[in-house]
Amino acid sequence: MGRITFFKIFFNFLIFVSSLMPHTKPVMGLPLSTNARWIVNEEGQRVKLACVNWVAHLEDMVAEGLSKQPVDIISKKIVSMGFNCVRLTWPLYLATNDSLASLTVRQSLQSLGLLESIAAIQANNPSIIDLSLIKAYQAAVSSLGENNVMVILDNHISKPGWCCSNFDGNGFFGDQYFNPDLWVTGLTRMATMFNGVSNVVGMSLRNELRGPKQNVNDWYRYMQKGAEAVHSANPDVLVILSGLSYDKDLSFVRNRPVNVTFTGKIVLEVHWYGFSDGSAWVTGNPNQVCGRVVNNLMSTSGFLLDQGWPLFVSEFGMDLRGTNVNDNRYMNCFLGVAAELDLDWALWTLVGSYNLREGTIGLEEFYGILNWNWCETRNASFLQILSALQSPFKGPGLSETNIHKVIFQPLTGLCILRTTLFGPLTLGPCRESEAWSYTPQKTLSLKGTYFCLQADEAGKPGKLGLICTDTKSKWDMISDSKMHLTSNASEGTYVCLDIDSNNTIVTNTCKCLSRDNKCDPASQWFKLIDSTRSSTSTKPSRYHSILDFQGKDFLWKFLSSA
Repeated sequence: MGRITFFKIFFNFLIFVSSLMPHTKPVMGLPLSTNARWIVNEEGQRVKLACVNWVAHLEDMVAEGLSKQPVDIISKKIVSMGFNCVRLTWPLYLATNDSLASLTVRQSLQSLGLLESIAAIQANNPSIIDLSLIKAYQAAVSSLGENNVMVILDNHISKPGWCCSNFDGNGFFGDQYFNPDLWVTGLTRMATMFNGVSNVVGMSLRNELRGPKQNVNDWYRYMQKGAEAVHSANPDVLVILSGLSYDKDLSFVRNRPVNVTFTGKIVLEVHWYGFSDGSAWVTGNPNQVCGRVVNNLMSTSGFLLDQGWPLFVSEFGMDLRGTNVNDNRYMNCFLGVAAELDLDWALWTLVGSYNLREGTIGLEEFYGILNWNWCETRNASFLQILSALQSPFKGPGLSETNIHKVIFQPLTGLCILRTTLFGPLTLGPCRESEAWSYTPQKTLSLKGTYFCLQADEAGKPGKLGLICTDTKSKWDMISDSKMHLTSNASEGTYVCLDIDSNNTIVTNTCKCLSRDNKCDPASQWFKLIDSTRSSTSTKPSRYHSILDFQGKDFLWKFLSSA
């Protein structure tokens, strides 16, 4: 057997053995609090909110899906899809209008003529059908708790119904259905009701403030008052504050911090959808639109991370049929930013269909992660992509010294890794990613080794090399999106990282850099993500540490004598 062959087999064996090592998760100690920009547990370890929105604020005030599946099955589906948290919506009148809240689920559905829903809930959730609406809401929270799912109670609207418009009477303090004093009363009642319910970890004070009456002074006046009321009634929960203009604008907090009497509990939330920017993703060049939108996000809310505030993207989502070009392009940009900033988030939505929405019975929700009958996932590929963001890349409790980069590909939700020592670079789960360092000289090197990423001519696989001082070993982040990694493969010939149909890393001519709105650059979008979690090439049992110990001279002698 040749020495190179033996060398490869031996180190492949080491890779195999290390892959059998167990992966452990930190214990989630509740309640939660904040530490600078991070949400942490009682041990001070980061807890990343990877949530899904579950709707319970429509006219019937019943958590959607109870007519389709038993509540425990829904809770278990949430866990099986990798979510650790639910943002459970509620209308203010559920807590403040006793005649409404005391209606049973059956009576509420009867009043709306939803006879089929009554029969279906009777079959799937017989223990809930004759509970009062508020008790039914508590039953959903309890089921989530029994399955170790955290809950954020979100006051979505005042008068039950679909949200939102500028003139629906629910938009801002003083609107027809938005009495500030009644709102504080409702928040206090909900906070008190769930005091001691350990899986209720947060309360979002109000969804998507909007409309002609919105102004900064009243935002501070009432949001701070609501925050104090919630904290006084339930000091364990995170207090989550939304911004103005449909929760897209928190820019005013930059120079005027939130002023409350307590610490360690305030979180700020923001929303971001493809339609937030109209049809810009279709009519414009995706690189340029992504760059412009992200710059706006950072100026209106993203800056809060640098100021030491946790930022929770409490709504984002897309048409999961995959046919909406505007949504598809937006989502690739969003995933890159969410990974780079390592954001906490809540997907819109769990819901596959509604009992009644905007006058339509049984309306299907194409943003829903579950299908119409709540049995299967609507888009398994998207769920797999999203899984990359369900674990933290960094934060308290993760290694303070194991600082490295991972190379993330938003289109697939995967990261660059290798299956063998000298094999091709490919995409795989980010938990198995190689650890990279990005030097001031713009070299991407495997951390702990002498190998660096090198470009080849267009259409050829990306490769690793040992001579890391030439132009083909230098990688720049270019384009407005800052997601093209480009290198000078040969004299004056620039190429970008790309993937082929087998998810193998290749280099190709850079595409879609500007102007063209028909071109989609997603296969060439990569993000360099700061990470401190355990990664393939930082594990001491791997071949990288052996190479580092023996040194570069040993490797050269070994290869030259083989």
